[in-house]
Amino acid sequence: MPTFKYSAVNLSGKKVYGILSSASERSARQQIKAGNLTPLSLDLSHNRFYRKPRVSQKDLLFATRTIATLLDSGIALDETLKSIAAEVEDKSLSIALHSVRDELLQGSRIGEAMSSHEHIFNDTYRSLIASGDTAGNLHLAFSNLADYLEEAALVRQQVVSAMTYPVILLTFSIGVVFALLTFVMPQVVDQFVRAGATLPLLTRSLMVLSDYALVALVGQGLLIAGGYYLYKRMSKNKQTALRFHRNFLRIPVVGSFLLNAEVERFARIMHLMLKSGLNLDIAMQQAQVVIANKYIAQTISNARADLVEGKDFILSLKESNIFPSLFIQLLSSGYKSGNLIFMFEKVTQYMKGEIENKRSTVLSLLEPLVIIFMGGIILLIVLAILIPIMQMNSIALG
Repeated sequence: MPTFKYSAVNLSGKKVYGILSSASERSARQQIKAGNLTPLSLDLSHNRFYRKPRVSQKDLLFATRTIATLLDSGIALDETLKSIAAEVEDKSLSIALHSVRDELLQGSRIGEAMSSHEHIFNDTYRSLIASGDTAGNLHLAFSNLADYLEEAALVRQQVVSAMTYPVILLTFSIGVVFALLTFVMPQVVDQFVRAGATLPLLTRSLMVLSDYALVALVGQGLLIAGGYYLYKRMSKNKQTALRFHRNFLRIPVVGSFLLNAEVERFARIMHLMLKSGLNLDIAMQQAQVVIANKYIAQTISNARADLVEGKDFILSLKESNIFPSLFIQLLSSGYKSGNLIFMFEKVTQYMKGEIENKRSTVLSLLEPLVIIFMGGIILLIVLAILIPIMQMNSIALG
């Protein structure tokens, strides 16, 4: 389906830009107008570097939950989509919902209609909705999706908070030490030099560090930026990316935290997929798409290949030696008993608890470590200032 770039004016007179997929230019203009926008320009997009507008998870969750509620109340799907499209604040989502409604009125299934907006409705989203549409319980599919998005947002918040807090704390600590070395200490030591005092080794060493503090800080920033650029460039090779992502899982503390987050995401999606009536192999195919770690995704893909060939896919997961033993045991038990849905739910609950426990442990340990580190550096700076003062007092007192 063709993709169009557009510019338009909203109800408040502000100029907005966006991109949408539509069967024709006429249909694209109708979608823009349906989003309470006045189109100014509309061009066929040939630029593969053009970034499609992103929709926040908050807006998508609101739309999904509201659609489930209205469908459960007996309101027709087309009227539901029209109503939600008028309420959501995100114009890209509003236009997408209007587009989906238009295609439904033309006879398309909702899963097919959503495929025109894959930057908003990902593969997992569309698969769950399509399976619910086929089974005739579309309202349950939207309700399950809303639950999934809520849980995903909660886990994502736990992971981000566990990773962000240490970075902010360390950055602030380095900033304080840098300020002391660069601005405070040179001015104080300069008074000693003018007075003719002999500076001790500690003071001279910190003054050398102070002279090169800015260079070291800039060099460190360039090193981090260069390393990230090199990583992104090398990750374009599949095998190199797999090695990188496997090594990420071996990082002390952080690796196990990332692994638990990925396992929790996989188990939650598998539970939702199987609960919606999808086959195990199709569910695994869809679940591996949303796994961020490429090595884990490849491992799941290999396990799915074994499943399709009639082999025990649990054995493939076990031989990778990366998944927690309890995860393997629960899946093995559920697979043998034919109750995988229940076991995936248990894994999800267990992993959520593990993520929260590790987050609390990391944060409780890191804060005192950073305080000790800052205290040690500041103590050295204070000693570097106090020692010359004590030496000058000793000389003055004879």
